[in-house]
Amino acid sequence: MFLHARGALGSNIVYDVVASMWRIVITLFFREIRSRGAWKIPRAAEGPVIFVVGPHHNQFLDPLLLMSEVKRESGRRISFLTAAKSMDRAFVGLASRLMQSIPVARAQDSAFAGKGTIKLSDSDPCIIIGEGTSFTKDFEKPRSQVLLPRNLGSSTAEVVEVISDTELRLKKEFNRKATEGLKEKSEGSSFKVLPHVDQTSMYSAVYQRLTEGGCIGIFPEGGSHDRTDLLPLKAGVSIMALGAISAHPDLHLQIVPVGLSYFHPHKFRSRAVVEFGSPIEIPTELVRDFEQGGDSKKKAISTVMDYVVNGLKSVTIRAPDYDTLMLVQAARRLYRPPGQNLTLGQVVELNKRFIVGYDAYKEDPRIKNLEHRVREYNTLLRYMGLKDHQVDRIGRPRWRSFALLCYRLGLLGVWGVLALPGVVLNSPIFLAAKIISHKKAKDALAASSVKIAGRDVLATWKVLVALGGAPALYSVYAVNAVVLAHKLALPASYRFWAPFATFAGLPLIGVAALKFGEVGMDVYKSLRPLVLSLVPGKEPQLMRVQRMREELASELNLLVDELAPALFDDFSASRIIPSTTPVPQRRDSAQGKFFQHPLSWVDELFFGPAWSSSMAYPQDRHVRPNQGESLHAPSTGNGAESDLDGAFTDGQGTGSGYVSGYTTEEAPDYDEVIHILNREQGHPDSPAVGARPTISRRASRQRSRSGLNLAAMSPVSPATPLSSATASGAQAGSSGAEARRRGAAPQQDE
Repeated sequence: MFLHARGALGSNIVYDVVASMWRIVITLFFREIRSRGAWKIPRAAEGPVIFVVGPHHNQFLDPLLLMSEVKRESGRRISFLTAAKSMDRAFVGLASRLMQSIPVARAQDSAFAGKGTIKLSDSDPCIIIGEGTSFTKDFEKPRSQVLLPRNLGSSTAEVVEVISDTELRLKKEFNRKATEGLKEKSEGSSFKVLPHVDQTSMYSAVYQRLTEGGCIGIFPEGGSHDRTDLLPLKAGVSIMALGAISAHPDLHLQIVPVGLSYFHPHKFRSRAVVEFGSPIEIPTELVRDFEQGGDSKKKAISTVMDYVVNGLKSVTIRAPDYDTLMLVQAARRLYRPPGQNLTLGQVVELNKRFIVGYDAYKEDPRIKNLEHRVREYNTLLRYMGLKDHQVDRIGRPRWRSFALLCYRLGLLGVWGVLALPGVVLNSPIFLAAKIISHKKAKDALAASSVKIAGRDVLATWKVLVALGGAPALYSVYAVNAVVLAHKLALPASYRFWAPFATFAGLPLIGVAALKFGEVGMDVYKSLRPLVLSLVPGKEPQLMRVQRMREELASELNLLVDELAPALFDDFSASRIIPSTTPVPQRRDSAQGKFFQHPLSWVDELFFGPAWSSSMAYPQDRHVRPNQGESLHAPSTGNGAESDLDGAFTDGQGTGSGYVSGYTTEEAPDYDEVIHILNREQGHPDSPAVGARPTISRRASRQRSRSGLNLAAMSPVSPATPLSSATASGAQAGSSGAEARRRGAAPQQDE
């Protein structure tokens, strides 16, 4: 506290040291981080900046990730607005002060349960009638608010007049859903009181930081969440920007929207993309309107918020619901041309564009038909236990599949043995982090009205537990090392250096286990399609799935060619064009090639360049993306990353996640799978006279999840029709299949 009072904790030197430490933590937690549009960040000489960030999917890791990337890309330091409640915690508060954070008192942090129950007046929806209440005491502070319970949408309304202990008047009635729900509760409803919070000191600190030319980071959604869309944005950022310029007219303040896109944000060694939008400058006329007050001030604040919302929309992936997000992810994977490896930026950009396209054309019958078939395709993949990126390689000769399987089993054994010591030694930390983080997620979900599963706090607590647990665990190992040295009567020098060697060696063992285990998991995930290709009777099934994918991809490309130009003016200029030349290897990979796949030359020797390239990590197969790439024009020549949902065409990789961390693990409905399979082989759902017997649900349950017995199906042949394919789609699918076999990309109409 003494250092904090003297301002030592807020010095730039301390900030830089702590930022470097957090950079190490972020690098260890995330397998890969990519910045997009970092050249748009205004440099220090260009004036102060407000970074508006969304979506807030990863609690305390979100600001650390942004701070790390901004410091690395531009050298600027960000002071984040942090909840005062969080800064009251011992470790989080200390870390926040070291990072020059500005505390923000939130009304919900001071909320308390009101006495009695409330209901609406029959004559006026702005009048609240209480039973057993003490309004004069609970709402003694001016501008306090009434907070309804979660089952009524957690709606709030400001109190303008306390008439008596059992009656008060609202400034504005609750929203329609809350009003109707409250009227239905004849017995009344419980409520909470939100005291008004004076934010004068917070705004003063923000204005001071901006006038000094500094940077402010703010999450306008408020708290973190795990929804697929942005929460309603709060207007504080508009007030800060307009107020700062009003107080200092010569201030060249800019607002930079920042989008955070995650692939499994709550999982260790996931991937992240930080996208910076174009800076927003505040027009002078809006500042004058803000200074006039009244309706003009409200209009100015609203206009700036519109700028902010549009800016965030340009850098974030916003799906209305989970199902739409899953559909868009599937379409984007199908759209990727054969042999074309996408950068992380292209993955994010395609997701955004497909969401826009689906929202515009979702009522088109062709889109509805394609949507239905894509969902069926995903159902079959889940039933077979395959990923989409594994479908391309399921048609290799059996001898190659067998040789590759044996080779990778050997690799898996080697990596497993090398990773085992570190995994065993650090297993207490892994278990504690998992247990505690899930408990905290349940607590956060119970206390929130916007969270879906509380996944937004998982990563934060995993990091906090690891930071606290690792030193404690290593201390125990160090003590045991000293005791063991004494019991073995080792020389004094050994006993002296034992604890130091333990503290120095255990982190190295942990990092080695991380690298070896990561590669081992990649190898393990690539085994399933190899095993399936060797099982007798599986080839017809696998080939049908492959043909189904080819036809879906062809039809999707035709629809994109027809519909997309009407939505995107720069479609022809910025579309992703299949590569015609090999992409050069990247030279500045953050991870050494030895730890990735040191025996990839064996893959190339025995199985050809295709197998070797599939074994290599995406960042080893590409160069760094051009930092100057346009937001609406994904680069095609400087790809740095392959599609994360299909990073390895052989299935060797962790890239099976979805943006923002939404995954599906549920087993498909067996009746639905049987219906799809029967239809694909030309059988009706119910047996007809003279028809071949169809697969029954009972028979399917006698087989494993991936062990569909399709022996009764007719052999795969070019003449076998797929009932769901259109004529043009089938023709394009055949050309696409031929292109895949040649290793070239099919031609696309521009």
